[in-house]
Amino acid sequence: MKSRMFIFAHRRTLTLLDGEYGSVFKGRSLDFDELRAYVPGDEVRDIDWKATARHGSPLIKRYVAVRRHSVLLLVDTGRNMAAEASSGEAKKDIAVHAAGVMGYLASRHGDDVGLLHGNEAASLYVPPRAGEEHLERLLRDVDSQITLDSPTGNIAKQLDYVLRYLKGRLLIVVVADEFLPDDTTEALLRRLRARHEVLWLTIQDAELAPAGGSVVQDSTDVRTAETIPSRLAMDSKVRAAYATAAKERTRRRRDTFRRLGIAEEQAGGSDQVLTAIFTLLEKHRSRAAATGNRAKGGSRAG
Repeated sequence: MKSRMFIFAHRRTLTLLDGEYGSVFKGRSLDFDELRAYVPGDEVRDIDWKATARHGSPLIKRYVAVRRHSVLLLVDTGRNMAAEASSGEAKKDIAVHAAGVMGYLASRHGDDVGLLHGNEAASLYVPPRAGEEHLERLLRDVDSQITLDSPTGNIAKQLDYVLRYLKGRLLIVVVADEFLPDDTTEALLRRLRARHEVLWLTIQDAELAPAGGSVVQDSTDVRTAETIPSRLAMDSKVRAAYATAAKERTRRRRDTFRRLGIAEEQAGGSDQVLTAIFTLLEKHRSRAAATGNRAKGGSRAG
């Protein structure tokens, strides 16, 4: 399968992403276990002040280390992902590559990988497990579910599924097309961001017509099934208006994700996936560090 060949062929290159991936989970990486009495040398920040007030003497929260994390690949598998990307490839091929890179990085770090994919009609969930064979199954699922006959995508339904049914903190890697959240979806994303680590990779749409080329046949909008006449696609005014609208959508999408505190990056071809994921992980690390610094500054001021 293409995704498997891609992963094995790029193993040396993927090691460059290991540090950035690992930085997503920097921090204490601990789960609460029980309370115990405070002893000199314990961290003051571990004191449970409410329990201390009830008990009458200082109590410490005891933690156990979490050695394995859960990564959820959340992929839009609506028919819109069967359309062409800006590179001319099918969007689904780029999505499989991106999911494969993130899944492989997680496997290298000993983390479990799961999949949630779907469209307007349904959401399908495969629980996180370890191992490359499991990852291959997930990638095959993504590849097989995206067809021109699939229902159209609606990533908001998959976001809502996570909030309703999935427990425990996750690293969620969303792979979708050029999606611009509305008010309802923004509310879902705020709740998701409060509970989980969220990264978002956008697969770029194809241009209306190839630059400097000639369109010899009509094309079709995969989402709406409407025909786009070739003479219209090649009209200079139409192309300019389309390019301006696309640029504005990109600006609004980036502003929205920035406001939500979610790292977002885009890729228009398989050859851009590694760079896009590196940038995505770096953005997430930087934002997490900035948030942590602001929190420390706030606690000192108080």
